[in-house]
Amino acid sequence: MRVRPFCALLLMLLILSLYRPAFSFAEESIRISHKARALQPGEVVVIQVESAEPLSKVECVVLGKTFTGFTAESGRLWRALVGIDLDARPAGYTTIVRTTDKSGRARDFEYRLSVRPKAFPTRHLTVDEKFVTPPPEVLDRIAAEAKRVEAIFAAVSDRRYWKGRFIPAVPGPQISSFGKRNVINGKPRSPHAGADFKGETGTPISAPNAGRIVLADDLYFSGNTVIIDHGQGLYSYFAHLSQFEVKAGQIVSKGDLLGQVGATGRVTGPHLHWSMRLVGSRVDPLSLIETLRTLTIDE
Repeated sequence: MRVRPFCALLLMLLILSLYRPAFSFAEESIRISHKARALQPGEVVVIQVESAEPLSKVECVVLGKTFTGFTAESGRLWRALVGIDLDARPAGYTTIVRTTDKSGRARDFEYRLSVRPKAFPTRHLTVDEKFVTPPPEVLDRIAAEAKRVEAIFAAVSDRRYWKGRFIPAVPGPQISSFGKRNVINGKPRSPHAGADFKGETGTPISAPNAGRIVLADDLYFSGNTVIIDHGQGLYSYFAHLSQFEVKAGQIVSKGDLLGQVGATGRVTGPHLHWSMRLVGSRVDPLSLIETLRTLTIDE
């Protein structure tokens, strides 16, 4: 029996459809999603990767930075904290999700994040003029301290110290929000890259999550300052303390005492300044707290 050319073509297509390349199934076995309070400058985004087969490594590359993923023992559910910097331009950004399976095979997937604009208010402050126009004799100190802090933030460790949700460092409410544009003594200055919380001098400051103390020292602008390395490029920076209860190199757990609220450095009164860096990106601590609040993460 002769098979007409058209019928033969249909038969060939049917046969080919039954033999799908292996990589197609693998792609279908990966599901990528995200959770965030908002997709705006200063926000923390949780990228979630679900895999049918266990993975050994996941990384998210976006906004010019690489954010390392973490997983439970199964290796099938991965998450990565991604920071949208305070100065990020509103636009659509392609996230390259890099996965490595147990056999060492690496694959890249694309995931789109659309960052929307955000308007930040302006605040006017009056402080001691030496903190606006520092005298010449302290300029070298200021430069050295800035270099020291930036070197800390530039280090991204493989280890993740933090677990579960983050908690507020002090019980008081927020009194000045993240991202406000600063006008100090009538002069424009850098945006407020943290959040300020109400607290009288002596109010205990708790570690919002586990980590390693990488700095506990008096800095010119921020006064008595503590920096916690939470791991994988995530840092908490606490300023204006009246007293230290920790020292560099110490490992702290969630809720451990770091120090006490004060009014050291460039301030208008006692309060706690808490800022965060995530692989160098300036992000709002309250964004991290809120975004992780509804997720089930290992404690």
